[in-house]
Amino acid sequence: MLLRGIGSTAVLAGAILVSACSASVTPAQVGPARDGLQNSRSQIAAETPDLPNLLKDGSFETPLVPVGGFTVFNVGSTFSKWTVTGPGGDVGIVSGTFTQNGFSFPAGCGNQFIDLTGIETLGNGVQQTITTVMGSQHALSFSVGNVVDPNGIFGTTSTVKVYVNDVHVFSAKNKKGAGGTVQVWKAFTTTITAPSTRTTIRFSNGDPPGDDNNGLDCIKLN
Repeated sequence: MLLRGIGSTAVLAGAILVSACSASVTPAQVGPARDGLQNSRSQIAAETPDLPNLLKDGSFETPLVPVGGFTVFNVGSTFSKWTVTGPGGDVGIVSGTFTQNGFSFPAGCGNQFIDLTGIETLGNGVQQTITTVMGSQHALSFSVGNVVDPNGIFGTTSTVKVYVNDVHVFSAKNKKGAGGTVQVWKAFTTTITAPSTRTTIRFSNGDPPGDDNNGLDCIKLN
């Protein structure tokens, strides 16, 4: 993961382990939004009803992580309303001012995002269970963050797989970022049908072993 080799706070099923590392992290300089993009977002917000988000903390703002740093969560642990899933290893909540190896990693929404690769890239993810009406349809949107690092540890693409009650229903692949050193976000939207009165939405890392960056942010379910 992009967190490899940098000091972190690890959360392990109720215990907090702080690794000792002398490496320093320099916050990235994130510029203001472009006027055109800002105006476009404002117009969309004004024309679109503010529907409630059925998933809690979709931009991973809780818990608060160190500025310019990150916190990792092992499989089986929980934070906010999310549970970490997978065969082993961890995922990490990352500050939007984190930098490493000449790349900067701004958040897609808010001040933080989650990196599904963790320190151990084992196909881990996060999930949340909500109460639904069986057969009801819902719009699911989220953003995937990617950098293109063909000769380094971050790989060239980021793929997030979506599961509903353990059934794979959607894959989102971001290939953007070539020629740059800043994480680029791409938005995806799909429709899911609730299979029961209890529906679990899971987002899993679909990147190959050795690819140490797969950002996820801006999750909404309406």
